[in-house]
Amino acid sequence: MFTIDVHLDLSMNALEWNRDLTLPVSSINAREVGLTDKPDRAKAVVSLPELRKGKIGLVVATQIARFVAPGNTLPGWHSPAQAWAQTQGQLAWYKAMEEAGEMVQINDLAGLEKHLALWAADTPDTEKPIGYILSLEGADSIVTIGHLEKAYQNGLRAVGPAHYGPGRYAQGTDATGYMGPKGHELLKEMERLNIILDATHLCDDSFWEALDHFNGYVWASHNNCRTLVNHNRQFSDDQIKALIERGAVIGGALDAWMMVPNWVRGKSTPQGTNCSLDVMIDHIDHICQLAGNTLHVGIGSDLDGAFGKEQCPYDLETIADLQKIPALFKARGYSDIDVENLMSGNWLRFLRKAW
Repeated sequence: MFTIDVHLDLSMNALEWNRDLTLPVSSINAREVGLTDKPDRAKAVVSLPELRKGKIGLVVATQIARFVAPGNTLPGWHSPAQAWAQTQGQLAWYKAMEEAGEMVQINDLAGLEKHLALWAADTPDTEKPIGYILSLEGADSIVTIGHLEKAYQNGLRAVGPAHYGPGRYAQGTDATGYMGPKGHELLKEMERLNIILDATHLCDDSFWEALDHFNGYVWASHNNCRTLVNHNRQFSDDQIKALIERGAVIGGALDAWMMVPNWVRGKSTPQGTNCSLDVMIDHIDHICQLAGNTLHVGIGSDLDGAFGKEQCPYDLETIADLQKIPALFKARGYSDIDVENLMSGNWLRFLRKAW
């Protein structure tokens, strides 16, 4: 079944992890045997061939670069200009993939419909490019508000104002506090350019402030439910209801610590915590129960977000195994239409309305 995944850090994996994503996952992992600089070495689950194998023909692909002020112990860049330069290197990788015929940027409705027709055609999926919509995870790299329009001209269509910790425009996961005037200015310019607000990673204070000050389209690319995993990274039921009221779609994430409670990084295992793909369905089902329908759920796996097999469902070998999800969803009593909503329909309806 044609599938959309709205959160993949492809360029980060390609550049910072030094992975050739045009290769099969098995080849990527074979080259990393013995490396220990990253926790997921030789445990990758994402590559472009695996996306095609899983019929994941459209993704929302990120740029990401954090600015860290003195005293901030998170990894990141020491000036916004350096962060901007990092995102431009990531953009250059996406452009290189386009030139190679591996990917194609989707940035308007005509391009979306053309790409969907291509993937509906009878030609082998192995010959089809992966469509990508460009998103920015954390807005620290937007040096000035004027840089946002430059990014838009390069295809940027969604922005999450914060990532982890304190940000220049909003406060993120594990931080507290509000967006303030600078954040409001960012939201106003996003609204003018019709850039989607990604509510993912916003701390509670900044989340509610963003919804109060932004009148454009809102989604949450990769978020699970705080009721099931009690951490500020997840959304509370009140936040989920507010997003539903705004017509948002929420992408279920497949990072184990967001799926099961009491995960201890470096110690817990997917098998030991019984973290399977079915746990993702628990989170998806919870959102559906709050909404009273299946119109606000999708997939935003985050599967290449600095973790691999050591921290994703034990029954997922590669991202192609997203095709196991329809059967799991139907086993809960959901219909074929509900499955289509989850796998691609809701994201497509959202984009067609926004664009």
